[in-house]
Amino acid sequence: MLIVHVHVHVKPESVAEFMQATIENAEASIHEPGIARFDVVQQQDDATRFVLVEVYRTPEAPAAHKETAHYAKWRDAVAPMMAEPRQSVKFNAVCPAPEGW
Repeated sequence: MLIVHVHVHVKPESVAEFMQATIENAEASIHEPGIARFDVVQQQDDATRFVLVEVYRTPEAPAAHKETAHYAKWRDAVAPMMAEPRQSVKFNAVCPAPEGW
């Protein structure tokens, strides 16, 4: 499993719109066969900061995800909402995933 944390800093005036677009993308993404999990979390002490926690079943799944229409729609919609470019950090799973992932 490949786990990607995408760190996003959103302009304050765009938080609600970013959340709506990102939840829509996450809900579509979780139906992709290569995605085991797709969480959107918001920092408690700074509502403009988010982390997308993407758990992929295979090394090829992130590229397949980026070819979907819902990802392209999200990418284009949120680009002007960013306070700074988003950054991603990749992780390898160390312990087994829970049953059903």
